[in-house]
Amino acid sequence: MSRFAGLIILWCCPALLSCADPTAPAAVVTAAPVINSGDTAWVLTSAALVLFMTIPGLGLFYAGLVRTKNALAVMMQCFTCTAVMTLLWVLVGYSLAFDQTHMSTTGLNLQSFVGWFGKAGLLGLTADSVHPLMPTVPEAAFCIFQLSFAIITPALLVGAFAERIRFSAMLLITSAWMLLVYCPLAHMAWGGPGALFFDWGLLDAAGGTAIEANSGIAALVLALMVGRRQGFPQTPMIPHNMLLCATGAGMLWVGWFGFNAGGVGAANGTTAMTVLATQLAAAAAAVTWSLIEWFKNGKPSALGAITGAVGGLVAITPAAMFVGPLGAIVVGMAAGFACWFAVVKLKSIFKYDDSLDVFGVHGVGGIVGTILTGVLAAKALGGSKDIEPLAQTLIQLKALAVTAVWSIAATWLIVKLTDRLVGLRVTASEERTGLDLASHGETAYQYEERL
Repeated sequence: MSRFAGLIILWCCPALLSCADPTAPAAVVTAAPVINSGDTAWVLTSAALVLFMTIPGLGLFYAGLVRTKNALAVMMQCFTCTAVMTLLWVLVGYSLAFDQTHMSTTGLNLQSFVGWFGKAGLLGLTADSVHPLMPTVPEAAFCIFQLSFAIITPALLVGAFAERIRFSAMLLITSAWMLLVYCPLAHMAWGGPGALFFDWGLLDAAGGTAIEANSGIAALVLALMVGRRQGFPQTPMIPHNMLLCATGAGMLWVGWFGFNAGGVGAANGTTAMTVLATQLAAAAAAVTWSLIEWFKNGKPSALGAITGAVGGLVAITPAAMFVGPLGAIVVGMAAGFACWFAVVKLKSIFKYDDSLDVFGVHGVGGIVGTILTGVLAAKALGGSKDIEPLAQTLIQLKALAVTAVWSIAATWLIVKLTDRLVGLRVTASEERTGLDLASHGETAYQYEERL
């Protein structure tokens, strides 16, 4: 009987305590995040797709675009970026981009621009931990998905100084650039409440600012500071293997579905619409570029179609989660024309040697896509956002301006310091020989002597 009475008292105690002070607020029970297996599977698949974009996709694409004597060197640079950025991401990069320690929404502070060191070395990351920015998947899945972006973004820079840079200089530039340029801009765009662009209301699904415009603008700075290749622009420097190029571009196209849709963090209708928008923009840009060439030159080129498709994929990157199908086609068509103009006309006017057109495709495509997102994301124009296009476009432009200033200033400083430490360029003799042999003692192709 006493045991039964004790149970009655324990059961009644919460009610009695709450009645003692009728003005006391009710207890708030916060449900723990529930990891969803479908969301987790999609995010991990997306991470694999984005990694596939760098090795082998970007490596093959870049290797095909350069001359034979530099094909292996470019592939090696992309491969090494993958390894080095992985280690840097674990040590400090993930923390700089996504640590939310000391975040505040009451005004500007250091954490408005960059994360802190609370997650350095992935401290606190366990099999059960989650990140508030993607709460239905394990934090390890969120971390490796974001790692795949931190790999490919500095790897894009390889195309700006291809065929003439020291391997040691490439390592220093890409490593410092990932930590000092990419990580802060990734934090501003996706770091959550308290981060600069996030609080402004920037619409950037997968990296129109932090990845595309950022890498493209930095590529132009690098191309100008490293200088032209010997013989440029008088000597034609045509791609040595268009099959490698087309194969790499195809891998980029397929991998881009994870690039754009993985950031949804869930397997749902938004994910499906994002994949659809990605496909439509790439197709529209490839067709647009091909039609321009057909009209101007009498025939469309494989290189033009490939480059146009990549430009469309770049431009839809910030918009993919927000625009409707027709909006995605408009983004693709605009990118096809804008990137063609930058690569074919702008480059020939100013004669800068951006070897593989990183600025013309990623910089221009990222800027065009980010601006058009501010217009085409509106529900009135088939998008998914309740926004006023003019006001939103001003936000997009403001974020692009900060991106450009940050990217130019930090890249300039990194290149200057690298030049002081190890020098930027190989010797004239090594450049003539080719970086395959000069930097690595190997060649992309082995030829048997015929007796």
